[in-house]
Amino acid sequence: MSEPDQPDDPQPQQQDRKGKGRAIILEPSEHTPLLGGTSQIPWTVVTDAEEDSSRAQRTLRARLTTVFLVSLLICIVFFVFLALLAWSYAARAADLTPQDILNNDLVFEGPDKVELHNITDDGGMWLTVHGRIGVDAGDAMGFNTDPNDGALTRLWKKIGRQSVRTLDSVSVDLSTVTVLPEFSQFDALAKLFILPLVVPLAVDPATDGSWLRPVSIPVLVYPSTDPKLITKFLKESWRHGYFAVRADVDNVLVRGGTWKNPTWRTKFHGKLSNIRTSLRLKVPPIRGLPAPGSDSPLPDPAKLITLKSFGLASSDSHLSIHAKASVPNPAPDSLQFTSPALPFVVSILDEKNTPFPVASVTASPFSLTHPNITLDLTGRVHPLQQSTLPHLSHFLMHFLNGESNRIRISPSDFPSLAVTTVFPGPDPRPHLLRNITIQDMKLKTKGGSGGFLASGKVVVNLVLPKGMKIGLDVKKVLPDVLVFDGEVPIGQENDTESLWGRTKQPPPTQPLPDPLPEKAFGRIRPEDWLEAVSEPDDEQDPEDGSAYRIEAKVVDVPLEVLPGRQKEFSNFVSKVIFTSDGALAGLQGTAAVQVKVQGLPVRNGGDHGKDGPSHLNLEGLPFTGSVRINKKSLLQGVGHEVDDKVEEHWKEVLEWLKREWGIEVNSPRPHLRV
Repeated sequence: MSEPDQPDDPQPQQQDRKGKGRAIILEPSEHTPLLGGTSQIPWTVVTDAEEDSSRAQRTLRARLTTVFLVSLLICIVFFVFLALLAWSYAARAADLTPQDILNNDLVFEGPDKVELHNITDDGGMWLTVHGRIGVDAGDAMGFNTDPNDGALTRLWKKIGRQSVRTLDSVSVDLSTVTVLPEFSQFDALAKLFILPLVVPLAVDPATDGSWLRPVSIPVLVYPSTDPKLITKFLKESWRHGYFAVRADVDNVLVRGGTWKNPTWRTKFHGKLSNIRTSLRLKVPPIRGLPAPGSDSPLPDPAKLITLKSFGLASSDSHLSIHAKASVPNPAPDSLQFTSPALPFVVSILDEKNTPFPVASVTASPFSLTHPNITLDLTGRVHPLQQSTLPHLSHFLMHFLNGESNRIRISPSDFPSLAVTTVFPGPDPRPHLLRNITIQDMKLKTKGGSGGFLASGKVVVNLVLPKGMKIGLDVKKVLPDVLVFDGEVPIGQENDTESLWGRTKQPPPTQPLPDPLPEKAFGRIRPEDWLEAVSEPDDEQDPEDGSAYRIEAKVVDVPLEVLPGRQKEFSNFVSKVIFTSDGALAGLQGTAAVQVKVQGLPVRNGGDHGKDGPSHLNLEGLPFTGSVRINKKSLLQGVGHEVDDKVEEHWKEVLEWLKREWGIEVNSPRPHLRV
């Protein structure tokens, strides 16, 4: 190599010759000449340390790339696994039907307690139902443990069980629940609006129900207002022995967790539509009645209600009612129920079953007791229309005579859900008119036609049944009396049709009993009302109701001799004439009493709806009594002194008996000393 061909810097060549470094071609830069010659190629020297560092970087990059690719592959496989796992769970969930869940996996025990809070203005009832609830999600999804499962199946189920435990519960929001008879399409027994509730989920649950959680479910119930539908359903249920119903729900929204606390759980949600499920519940037996089933008919509601006490009380403004009744409790001992005060309307029925509202009563708050539920009832009688009075009067007289009456009880908030039952009369039959007698009774012969006229003062005690503390002001009385020779025979009962009315006319004369009672010979009945006075009688038993002493004067009322009983009458007259003590006359019959009832307002339809006087006629009140008649009574027609006119009077009496009836009184001449 010539001198000119040598490089300008000999040092790089020397290093290259010594083998301590290698020349490398530098990469062009902004300082590299654009037209440099071949003898001016840029070089740089790389040491061993720099070469090792470069090699390490290349190795790290390769390793990182490998790790990334492997990790990516693992993630892809994992996510594919999760996707397949989720798909398998979703596929299993998609195979579930609402009927399967309701019939096999949803468990509700109870109700343990039912609380009735109030009744809405539109006829709904707010209830809270307490019980225990849970869903066996492990059974529904197939996650529950099975010792025969393989390894993969066990893993699949274990993941599923852990997922259910993590989710813990779901919130359920139901649309309107319509309850119908099982095979009916349109006749709804009730509509239920259930607030959203939280239902716990469980896997591998215990068999004793300990896994269920307590729940309180607010429910708004709108019962059917069709009495025919409800009556038909109850009859069929009792005949078959079970309640067969169907519940229809259009939509059910299901969401994980709770509605009020959004979390990752609420991301899981679903919707069920057109749910139809049937339910059959056994009709509980009622003590004292035939067992339900076997085509047995529905018992009469009258057999289920027992009236334990009943009373009326007067005040200046109203007539109040207080009663106590009991009904059998067919519910199990474990069920508790509480109710607020419930208002009812009581109506009496006429022969055509037309209701006439007469009273409003309220059942005090109550709870379930065994074996019977006791109801305390309080209320008051309505101001009555005049057209209602005859029906109320008929009801009261049947009650006072110990007879039953048909009534209708309607919840004030559900007037169509009325129950017709029997209101029983008191047992034993109350003895209203007591100690009746005719004081200072006088008999005298009529003018020329013969016969006798009776005068005196009728005295009787009117005693109301126990619990009836009613203020009465007796204005008039009208007795209808059969007179007997001696005491009234034992067992002789009155059979009278009793009525109340509001009229000033006296009741019509009732026909004589057929056959005539034994020993009865005469009848005394005034043609019109007798003015009467009354006052409270404080000497009566305090266990009875209100008591009054009534007095009315009888003046010249005909004593009618009964057909075919002339002989009995002559025997009675002979006892009076020929014995010093006279004769005992038995009295039996009925009386009508016109009274004013304190606190009973009566609407006078002809007086612009204003309250009218509460005068009522109480008719057909049976009574039994006696009175002793002596010579002085019989001789009242000839004066109080015994003189020669007495002989003439007796001759007239005996001649009249012989002339009218052909009866001769063969007795010694009477001893005239009184």
